[in-house]
Amino acid sequence: MSLGQCCITGFKHDGTPSGKFETLNGVKTYIALPQGDYDKTKALIFLTDIFGTELPNGQLLVDSFAANGIPVYMPDIIKGDAVSLGDYSSGKFDLMGWLGKHGKEVTRPEIDKVIEHLKGQGVQKFAAIGYCFGGRYTVDLVVDGAASVGVVAHPSLLETPKDIEDLNKSSGHFLWLNAGEDGMFNKEKQNQAREILKGNDKHKMVDYEGVSHGFAIRGDPKDEHVRKSADDAFEQSVKFIKAHL
Repeated sequence: MSLGQCCITGFKHDGTPSGKFETLNGVKTYIALPQGDYDKTKALIFLTDIFGTELPNGQLLVDSFAANGIPVYMPDIIKGDAVSLGDYSSGKFDLMGWLGKHGKEVTRPEIDKVIEHLKGQGVQKFAAIGYCFGGRYTVDLVVDGAASVGVVAHPSLLETPKDIEDLNKSSGHFLWLNAGEDGMFNKEKQNQAREILKGNDKHKMVDYEGVSHGFAIRGDPKDEHVRKSADDAFEQSVKFIKAHL
């Protein structure tokens, strides 16, 4: 099996995760590898939202990418300090206080450690996909040249227009999966990015109307429109990564 296969196995919204946790260069990492033969010189770094690596949603997404021939590594970039869904929905959670403890100086080194380990194992090319909080670091990895392919779904913490201008100067390929109702990367920012990137054929934007921030990883699978949007976002990601990694 190679990254070039054309058929796509869909995103599993439920079931038991089949990957495993290992410690890579000191970083707890959820890993899912394709069955059979695959290109071991390429890897996808999966960067989570603030709810971390233990959430089954993310693990099932990782497994689904691996089922499509893509080796995937999901590092615990927040060092076990994941936000619980209950705390977040209570309205009492101090999000800004939490973010203050998980800035680039804390989070990025965990990603770099995993990339360093994988390079030592023969990986030469990297793609990165980031959901919400993880989108911030996907942008950085592509701008830095650490990843040649980036995908973000409803990213947060982006600085516009600076981050978009930096991406526009980079050589990486980039896929944007935009939520129509997103308080983090809202319509104004989406349109600003679209204007800056106009004419740059390395960037692709896909808009999903009627869904909110988080739909691609934490959307309600019982809502048909949300589920179809999440499924399409996954398929777009698989196709884009295979085409450019």
